Amino acid sequence: MSGTDIMTHSSVQLHPDPSRTVLRPFDVGDPDGFGDPDRSRAQRIVDHILRLDEDERRIELDRVLASLHSRHMGVEDVLFRRFEEISGLTIDRAATPRDTALLIGAYFSEEYSFEAAALFNPSVILHPDQSGLPDNTIRFVLSLRGIGEGHVSSVTFRTGTWAPGGEVVIDPPRPTVVSPRIESIDGDIANGAVCFRWPDGTDPSERVLFPITPSQRQGIEDLRLVRFTDDDGSVQILGTYTAFNGASARSEMLSSDGTEMFEIRPLNGSAGVAKGMALFPRKIDGRYVMLGRQDNANIWLLTSDNLYHWEGGQKIITPENPWEYIQMGNCGSPIELDEGWLVLTHGVGTVRTYCIGACLLDRHDPTRVIGRMRLPLVHPSPKERDGYVPNVVYSCGALVHDRTLLLPYGVSDNFATFATVPIDDLLATMI
Repeated sequence: MSGTDIMTHSSVQLHPDPSRTVLRPFDVGDPDGFGDPDRSRAQRIVDHILRLDEDERRIELDRVLASLHSRHMGVEDVLFRRFEEISGLTIDRAATPRDTALLIGAYFSEEYSFEAAALFNPSVILHPDQSGLPDNTIRFVLSLRGIGEGHVSSVTFRTGTWAPGGEVVIDPPRPTVVSPRIESIDGDIANGAVCFRWPDGTDPSERVLFPITPSQRQGIEDLRLVRFTDDDGSVQILGTYTAFNGASARSEMLSSDGTEMFEIRPLNGSAGVAKGMALFPRKIDGRYVMLGRQDNANIWLLTSDNLYHWEGGQKIITPENPWEYIQMGNCGSPIELDEGWLVLTHGVGTVRTYCIGACLLDRHDPTRVIGRMRLPLVHPSPKERDGYVPNVVYSCGALVHDRTLLLPYGVSDNFATFATVPIDDLLATMI
């Protein structure tokens, strides 16, 4: 590949930080063939705890609390909630002293370093609060995929500011992460509809979405955020992501009205089992519109009357260039311009090299491609190609401000950085 790099690359890099941890549920069970039908593993552990005398329990609890208070907020509330959640116990919960309940909760919790190994594949949207900024400057929210122990993926967040022609500024993350209250929406977490709720006033950097349902057991991957405007003008934050259970993947969706509450629900229908789906930021002709890659090779366009049900689809973008021959997909939700829908794409070529490209779809008929880059917009550079997965650049969403594209992207499944380009320069490369 050759050609002129039209991007301005930022010196800002976001690297994983193993000190950032979240308190999450820790479940234990018996291996096959070793279970006790009369006393669950959880019950046997609680029986051990209850055999300790009061002083022993107090010493153990003090040790745990001293360790956790230094980097978590609301520790006692989290541990008590965990005590109340533990199933399969024969115990009078109402009569259990609070200190004992907290200690039991601690045995069934774990401190998880959710970005110990990697921090990459970002998406970006406008922050709901744009007050108090210099002229032409915007505030944004960034989502990132973190990888921790067991190669399990979670989603974490940052905020920052940017003005075209200037450098991206990332706000320092808060020193603590707040464990959310997790509630089933339909009474059964196994069905995959769950609400994550944080205390009022929680900063985005204090939140992390970690796997909680069976479909997400191995990870919540590659969140593609979008500010969706409905027909009545109301705005909500939506985001598609891949839920991976270790054997199979499916698409699910996050939704929020901008408060400290996120709901997550699975997508269904024949297309809902695919990875890498991205929602358009508004309806077209009264229908929701989505990009997908059901066949792992091409980009498809789907429409639906139901935000959570997707069928069929139409293949609209196929590999035409050598850097796309293995696979194509989107790099986030389409961005509406006067000229059309700007779609950032990824292509996979030789030695499994991932590059980022772009194309333009008709605003009124997004099945029609009206412009397309022949060379990549971003490709792995010699300085950036080494990492957990070499030769990969990948984004889950960008934004446009003042006719300039801000593109955050992950490098080699390791860290994240940024690049910018004037929209007119980008469109000029398309044929």
